[in-house]
Amino acid sequence: MYQQMIFVNLPVNDLDASKKFFTELGYTINPQFSDENAASVVISDTIVAMLLTKPFYATFTDKEIADAAKTSEVLVCLSAESREKVDELVEKAVAAGGTAGRTQDHGFMYGRGFDDLDGHTWEITWMDPAAIQG
Repeated sequence: MYQQMIFVNLPVNDLDASKKFFTELGYTINPQFSDENAASVVISDTIVAMLLTKPFYATFTDKEIADAAKTSEVLVCLSAESREKVDELVEKAVAAGGTAGRTQDHGFMYGRGFDDLDGHTWEITWMDPAAIQG
């Protein structure tokens, strides 16, 4: 059965630093789709972050590239299997040079965020499976 994938394309200032950041979070780089202009960060079987140098990113759009350190262009939200895994990933991001964001605790749902090296916001969320089944 076909499983739809998502490829999140993000402009980055320093491709090597961004690759190091995401590998420190535990993700891998797929060399088949990576070169001096892009890095394919494998988050899961169905989620890939494409980190693109700004000049290369610009070849895909006629729009001005947002400065994610100053404006919010997207919130990328990833699920986590537990509250502890939420904290673990955010703590890894901060240790790798990211900036901690907001924490939201609603009991049945817990989330924390971080900004990566370029200011892109990543939200990590756990939701109690019992609350979803409702």
